[in-house]
Amino acid sequence: MRPATLLTLLLALLGWHPLAQAQNTQSPQAPDQARVNESVAEQPTAPVIVDGFPLFRVRGISVYPAERRAAAIAERIAALAADRRIPVESLVVRETPLAAVLAARDRQVVSIVDADAQIEGVGRAVLAEAYRRQIAVAIERFRHDREAPVLWRNIARAAAATLVLVLALWLGLRLLRSTRRILDQRYRARIRDVQFQTIEIMRAEHLWKGLHRAFVGLGVVAVVLLGYAYLNYVLLLFPWTRGLGTRLSDVVLGPVAALGLGALRYIPDLVFLLILALLTRAVLRVVHVFFGRLGDGTLRVGDFDPDWAVPSDRIVRIVIIAFALVVAYPHIPGSGSEAFKGISLMIGLIFSLGSSSVIGNVIAGQSLAYRRAFKVGDRVKIGEHVGEVSQVRLLTTYLRSPKNEQIVIPNSTILNTEVVNFSTLARQQGLILHTMVGIGYETPWRQVEAMLLEAAARTPGLLRQPPPFVLQRGLGTFAIDYEINAYCDNPQYLLALYSALHASILDVFNEYGVQIMTPAYEGDPEQPKVVARDQWFTAPARPTDVAPVSERAGAGAAK
Repeated sequence: MRPATLLTLLLALLGWHPLAQAQNTQSPQAPDQARVNESVAEQPTAPVIVDGFPLFRVRGISVYPAERRAAAIAERIAALAADRRIPVESLVVRETPLAAVLAARDRQVVSIVDADAQIEGVGRAVLAEAYRRQIAVAIERFRHDREAPVLWRNIARAAAATLVLVLALWLGLRLLRSTRRILDQRYRARIRDVQFQTIEIMRAEHLWKGLHRAFVGLGVVAVVLLGYAYLNYVLLLFPWTRGLGTRLSDVVLGPVAALGLGALRYIPDLVFLLILALLTRAVLRVVHVFFGRLGDGTLRVGDFDPDWAVPSDRIVRIVIIAFALVVAYPHIPGSGSEAFKGISLMIGLIFSLGSSSVIGNVIAGQSLAYRRAFKVGDRVKIGEHVGEVSQVRLLTTYLRSPKNEQIVIPNSTILNTEVVNFSTLARQQGLILHTMVGIGYETPWRQVEAMLLEAAARTPGLLRQPPPFVLQRGLGTFAIDYEINAYCDNPQYLLALYSALHASILDVFNEYGVQIMTPAYEGDPEQPKVVARDQWFTAPARPTDVAPVSERAGAGAAK
């Protein structure tokens, strides 16, 4: 049994055939005619498309959907059109008790039942004749489009369109470059900074870049439109791509139209969001300029420290942005949907679970400025690390060690660790360098203190005022511990200053023949363990005028 006959019988069994409708009419439970028409109108249909041209629409049933029926009809029409032995005039309508059948010779194309005619609101014979004419036109167009002269002509048109596209792109690029050059020469110098009194709102350079991006955006839009027109024209030339060409507008312009219609519905909210964004940007700009003036010292507000300007700017900006988001949330398109709420909840959960340490470092980084523990350029000791503060970031602080090593310390670690700053008081009162030596009880303490003071006086880089001083830190079992203390104002060169001070102590004690005790003392040697003066410059050391080691270290500290 043929599919068309099977379809006709199924339609009749489901009550779509006139005989079944007549039987239902005789039943006392038959529905109202209006309800029947409404039910027929609600049945899904599908278009029969051949070479991208829709011919007519057909309906289906659950076991034979409309899309499947339409595809089968289109395949039979294409097969009939491809067989040039069958003339178009042979396509006729054959009436049967159940359906009107369109066939050419022995090939059946489509069967039309009364249910199909009800969709269009006409009789079955009228609909069958209309289908026949549409199919005949489709067959003639199918054969015509595949003739060799027509194909070669369309290929030539496609090549010409491609040449026109390339030429238009080349000319457009040259025009764009020329226009940019002319605008740059004539109008760039006329653009000025946008200011409100003394507060700079937008720099001329940023304004020019915005205009340049807008100009480039217009060029991109022109290229997209030109490419769309080219593709649409070329795809419609050939029967194999005509379907894609007819759907190109739906594929490309459909989403744009959907977005446009959605934007139209949200125009009041979008205008509100735009105004809010511009207002928020202007307020952020004013706040940034205000704290910038506080940071560089051109503006003073009470006891506000200039070092607080940057973290205060960040905190105020975060508060302003958070407030703007709270105000903008109800006006964001789709903010009330369950999907939006779910995504927001998921992002918040991920952020809270995966960024606890990051948030801790951020908070610690902001609080460091208010603690005033250090600033960039200070010599500090954080935990076991000593170095010069080179950068203070939002999450970490960078130190440059005396060995020129970069040390990265998380801000949360600094917040929970003691910080020793060698530079803060050194600028005003000086930093005290101190070192200890152990000297035996047989050496007069006044002589030892005098030698230590002389060693400090010989060390370049140490301050003369306040004067150095000596402390006796302890009376040990074998020796007395003396501590020399001297002031300096350049903590960046602590290592060089200590080295120079130690060299000076060794020189002075060797000059006066005083032995510095060794850690493990057992007895006094027959001769003091000192370096004789004539051996001070034993090779490879080279003689200099006075204290060569101290001078070299002091010169390095003075740089």
